[in-house]
Amino acid sequence: MRNLIITMAIILNSYSVTGKEVYKNASAPIKDRVEDLLSRMTLEEKVGQMNQYVGLEHIKANSATMTAADLKNNTANAFYPGFTVDSVAKWTEQGLVGSFLHVLTLKEANYLQSLAMKSRLHIPIIFGIDAIHGNANAPDNTVYPTNINLACTFDTLLAYKIARQTAEEMRAMNMHWTFNPNVEVARDARWGRVGETYGEDPYLVTCMGVETVKGYQRNLDNTEDVLSCIKHFVGGSEPINGTNGSPTDISERTLREVFFPPFRAGVNAGAMSLMMAHNELNGVPCHANDWLMNDVLRGEWKFKGFVVSDWMDIEHLQDLHATAENLKGAYYQSIMAGMDMHMHGIHWQRMVTELVKEGRIPESRIDESVRRILTIKFRLGLFEHPFADEAESMKIRLSSEHRKTALDGAREGIVLLKNDNLLPLDTSKYKHVMVTGINADDENILGDWSAEEKPKNVTTILEGLKQVAPNTEFDFVDQGWDPRHMNQKQVDLAVFRARSADLNIVVAGEYMMRFRWKDRTDGEDTDRSDINLVGLQDELLKQVAASGKPTILILVNGRPQGVEWAAKHIPAIVEAWAPGMYGGQAVAEILYGAVNPSAKLAISIPRSVGQIQMIYNHKPSQYFHPYTLNPSAPLYPFGFGLSYTTYKYSDLKLVQKEIRKDGSLDVSVRVTNTGERDGDEIVQLYIRDEYSSVTRPVKELKDFARIALKSGESKLVNFVVTPDKLGFYDKKMNWIVEPGKFFVMVGPSSEDAVLLKDSFVVK
Repeated sequence: MRNLIITMAIILNSYSVTGKEVYKNASAPIKDRVEDLLSRMTLEEKVGQMNQYVGLEHIKANSATMTAADLKNNTANAFYPGFTVDSVAKWTEQGLVGSFLHVLTLKEANYLQSLAMKSRLHIPIIFGIDAIHGNANAPDNTVYPTNINLACTFDTLLAYKIARQTAEEMRAMNMHWTFNPNVEVARDARWGRVGETYGEDPYLVTCMGVETVKGYQRNLDNTEDVLSCIKHFVGGSEPINGTNGSPTDISERTLREVFFPPFRAGVNAGAMSLMMAHNELNGVPCHANDWLMNDVLRGEWKFKGFVVSDWMDIEHLQDLHATAENLKGAYYQSIMAGMDMHMHGIHWQRMVTELVKEGRIPESRIDESVRRILTIKFRLGLFEHPFADEAESMKIRLSSEHRKTALDGAREGIVLLKNDNLLPLDTSKYKHVMVTGINADDENILGDWSAEEKPKNVTTILEGLKQVAPNTEFDFVDQGWDPRHMNQKQVDLAVFRARSADLNIVVAGEYMMRFRWKDRTDGEDTDRSDINLVGLQDELLKQVAASGKPTILILVNGRPQGVEWAAKHIPAIVEAWAPGMYGGQAVAEILYGAVNPSAKLAISIPRSVGQIQMIYNHKPSQYFHPYTLNPSAPLYPFGFGLSYTTYKYSDLKLVQKEIRKDGSLDVSVRVTNTGERDGDEIVQLYIRDEYSSVTRPVKELKDFARIALKSGESKLVNFVVTPDKLGFYDKKMNWIVEPGKFFVMVGPSSEDAVLLKDSFVVK
């Protein structure tokens, strides 16, 4: 590898920097370098910069196992029928490839970059990868807890830290561009991508998304930084039937008040790439939506980066949405609506070139996109540093510091939902523990967007239990990894052994690992028509609990699970989500009290699929007529989470009782740890407008603070309510702060009964 790098450095240096070749001059302003390079490019080279391909190894693997017909509905695997890896390699050498994705090793990345260095102008490749919670989609990288775990920490500093460490590991693999953060506001528990998001609240999603963007990019002018990609724009997280990519019908008011804020904040934070959503929005596919890409994104928000399509979604304008009569027309629609880069495919090069030569697309429009893409490549330092050193790579990836962050993140992001004085466990009381369930001893705790890891890099829940409680006898009854094909004999065996145990632990949930794509029950393109436990898991849980022995339910999943029976009958429930490579240790530490749980739900948990849509910030009339036979309230509300200590909220004070529309309000509350253990509490501030010219939510999260409190300690928590936290869009869709009375609510969750309340007036 060192020889390759030395050789390529010699090749690069052999191209002398002259006054005429400004783009090769690292000291020249980037704008000048871009314009100089653009002036030297052929039309074909420009169009190539706008196109992305899957990696060569990905092509080899899938062409050996898939047919052309298999590609139609597959959004994870690809190859190019009629073309070989040699074809793609040749195009790379010709300078007709701008980007690759699904390149999962440093060796392949360096090889493809070496091909690009043979091209006429030596324009480097930008490698994109779905590094959603760490660069977990590539082996031998730190796997952090998933985004929904991270959101449940309410820890924005942790969000920044994980993104920063992910950037370091990506650059150590010669990866430059992460398709994250996903700042969609998740409002349907059936949707398989909930775990990829930061939950249901626009403010929390915004805070986490902004810090993630900053952590990846910083100033984006350093060889240790990576390009972030805020996605998917917009509305795919509230599909009409819960399935990924299905139509979305959302009013402009809801778009601007719920779905747009995280994207706008991401743009303001410096995000320089954005991915469009699969779905059509109010009848117009997002990938051909001029209003979204040009009017809103570039016009209103002044976005300076480039827009990338999602997987083959430009093609879907023709073969799915049917807004284009043919593929060429689909490319035309998308480019003229504002698209900059195509993910991914072989027809783009020829057809887009023809569209320009036919006069349908001005070459100046192509130049706009290429200018944006080249600017990023220069800013990332790819022209000077196109390779990464394999000898240095593993000094950064999976470092002890990064592993510690993964463990700390799991500890902070696991939610204790129920505890009838069973937890923390007493090792002297529970000496013989039966453990069972599909997720008890499986890497599935890594979550979606994770490759298989070496066993030494993952601590499963069973392993964590044995590690944390070494003197306890754990009797493991394996239920396999597949919830849809559980074995009744194994269920019966677990039930039998439960009777002789002191305590039983059932680890249930969903299956998310991508290497078994067709067997998953949760994750991208794995949506559900219900939210019940899959297969025999419910039977397993009920019969184990019928043993009469204390039973704990641990959930490993990406979307909320409808576990109403368990909430009524099981004494302790832990929502672990997908806690990452050290999730098993973190779960065990919480069960045995080495860690005091502190996480709060970033999304409401419905009782059943019939409660969807279940969101805390609904409009006042949503439950005017309650459900007839079942409660209207969620099983567990947004912001809820238990601790092993108790907290008292008191002395809610509003320094001002009246403010001007452009003024601010100082709010304080005293929080006291009244229990016997130290802990972290997440203090939440909500606002409600008493009367308004258009209907407003019953409450909205407007601030939060994560504070550490020792046993008996009391702290004064201060918030400032600024005008942007009071405004909304009026009847004419103008942003206003309307005079009137507002309520301030502060407490440990969104539930009315636990919130302290006061009011103030905007004059």
